[in-house]
Amino acid sequence: MKLYHLIILLILLPVFLYSCKSTKETSQGIIHSKSKREAKKTAQDNSAVFINANKERILGNYEKAEKLFLVCLEVDPGDAASMYELARIYNHQRKIDLAIEYAKKAANTDPDNIYYQLLLSSLYKQNTQFEEAITVLKQIHEKYPYKYEYCHDLALTYLFTGNYKEAIKIYNRLEEKLGVTEDISIQKQKIYLLQKNIDKAIAELEKLTEAYPVETKYYAMLAELCLAHNKDQQALQAYQKILELEPENAYIHISLSDYYRKREDKQKSYEYLKQGFANSNLDIDTKLNILLAFYTVNEYYDELKDQAFELSEILIEAHPNNPKAYSIYADILFQDKKYEESRDALHFVISLDSSRYLVWEQLLLTDSELKDYDAMAVESQRAIELFPQQPVPYMFSAIANYQLKNYEQSINDLEMGIKFVVNNDPLLVQFYSYLGDTYHQVKKNVASFDAYENALIIDPDNSIVLNNYAYYLSLNNMELEKALEMARKATELDPENGSNQDTYGWVLYKLKRYEEAKEWISKALENHNEQNAVVLEHYGDVLYQLNSYEDAFEYWDKAIKAGEGSEFLEKKVSDKKLYE
Repeated sequence: MKLYHLIILLILLPVFLYSCKSTKETSQGIIHSKSKREAKKTAQDNSAVFINANKERILGNYEKAEKLFLVCLEVDPGDAASMYELARIYNHQRKIDLAIEYAKKAANTDPDNIYYQLLLSSLYKQNTQFEEAITVLKQIHEKYPYKYEYCHDLALTYLFTGNYKEAIKIYNRLEEKLGVTEDISIQKQKIYLLQKNIDKAIAELEKLTEAYPVETKYYAMLAELCLAHNKDQQALQAYQKILELEPENAYIHISLSDYYRKREDKQKSYEYLKQGFANSNLDIDTKLNILLAFYTVNEYYDELKDQAFELSEILIEAHPNNPKAYSIYADILFQDKKYEESRDALHFVISLDSSRYLVWEQLLLTDSELKDYDAMAVESQRAIELFPQQPVPYMFSAIANYQLKNYEQSINDLEMGIKFVVNNDPLLVQFYSYLGDTYHQVKKNVASFDAYENALIIDPDNSIVLNNYAYYLSLNNMELEKALEMARKATELDPENGSNQDTYGWVLYKLKRYEEAKEWISKALENHNEQNAVVLEHYGDVLYQLNSYEDAFEYWDKAIKAGEGSEFLEKKVSDKKLYE
């Protein structure tokens, strides 16, 4: 019986052992498979968090993005991409130390990722840690020795530290590989200029002209550099080479003109300038700037006037359909007081292009100089139609209509135009001043004086307003003490002005201070360039009050011959008696 059990046991033991082994292996397989699934799920979850973090960063939700990237690092401490993104976020938040910390971690974790290295070097430079930046950039340079932008970055960083020698070495190595290029030569030239090594800077540009012998811009750069450092002969040779290669070059004649002007060879300078102006390849704005710089400056104008006219005529020949050419010609004619010719030129400009507001303003100013108030009235209305929100044409229209005695139209223009005056106090004062004058003409004294008051609120020291306000108060025998104070102030502000002196004298006359009145009106007579009927009549009135009758009659006679005086002037002369 025992033997039987033993045999059964021996037979079943291997089966049992095998069964145990299989169970163990099955259990281990289940555990291993479960770990792989969990790891895979964790990686997937982390990727989802990373994607969400980037989404928040793109949306500008930096605090949310920061928290999510930090979660990624908790799950995977070696996640270089999350370190990189955190560095960018901290940089945006101006947390430069944290930005550098995470950029360094990213670069150390994945040293082959060029973007991590570039971010770290950029942050070092931003934090003025140039030596640390150089260390990183040198590592990049070793991996990419002929990548221009990386070499350039390293060279520039050397420049920040004042290490010009190493910067030049970088560019020289790059040049050996790539050959002579504009970018490299220009950078080397700049470094040599920083070192004040002018000869080497020039040599770099000469190297460019040798490598690209038909490229005129390098000769132009060479000429400018030589000219700036008093190497005139080399500059001239470079300019002549441009002229040889490209005779119709837009700027060569202007450059040669400038060259000879600096050498005080006025004749050659002007000859080349004329050639430049005749060249239609040279843009008109450059030519206009030259004319404005040299030929409209008052102290040089008389000396250069003939040249200005000749150049403006050449300009018109080169650009016959460009209104700018005729505009500058009109300006030069105006400056020479050739107002009729200037107006003709402006009319032609407007026929080519009526949309240029400043041309209309210049035209109205020219009408004013010609005292052609009929033309000014018509042309100011055309300007108002084209530019209804520009205040100045309303003022010119008002002035023209005032002179034509269309006072109501003048008032309408002023009341409309003043609405469009914005941030221009001097212009606003002019509007109020003209309103004061014009309301006086239609005997609306309250409106007139209100306008003057408004003008003086803005500019209490405006001698014209003070004078006119005082004079019209005196004519109406109103507030004479106030009028006297304003008239006195006007004479102090503009002491040689005969109109101010006459007003002050006339207010004194109204106050019956005849001796003082005589003194001031006498000064007014001396300061008026031509005989003024009003001042002559005033002086006659003063003399009459001082019992100098014969002298008074003499000045009333002079007043009648001089022009239009008061409504009583003729009666004073005929009756030899004062009327007021």
